[in-house]
Amino acid sequence: MDRSALKAVAEKWLRFWQGAGLHDFDEVHSPCFVDRSAAGRRSNREGFRRGIAGLYAAFPDFYGAADCFVIDEAANTVAIRWKATGTHEGVFLGIVPTHRRIMFEGIEIIRIGGGQVVERWGEWNGIELMQQLGPQPTETGT
Repeated sequence: MDRSALKAVAEKWLRFWQGAGLHDFDEVHSPCFVDRSAAGRRSNREGFRRGIAGLYAAFPDFYGAADCFVIDEAANTVAIRWKATGTHEGVFLGIVPTHRRIMFEGIEIIRIGGGQVVERWGEWNGIELMQQLGPQPTETGT
């Protein structure tokens, strides 16, 4: 795929992080999609869909915006550096809602084949996010 086609797929994929809902999810993700950063969930397309749904359950106003795209035509990959905001209104990573507004950043790399995302690698600044959610009670309640 050429540069503009790769970027178009990446931009369509990014809409899932911008409140677009999941109605086009199967159109954008290949049936053989593999999430290489599954973080405890299934690494297939359905596991990834559930991960996005869980994120929106915890942060209903979640919004991720791309800072930049780095496109590698030879490898059919797009790296996306992003920043996201949201309000913590549901349980996230075992943390009950704090109702705090958060901002954190990360990087996604997606590989595209046949006009669909076939693989995804993602890293985000979990420490920064956890610090914003604040201290959590320990098992002893202190």
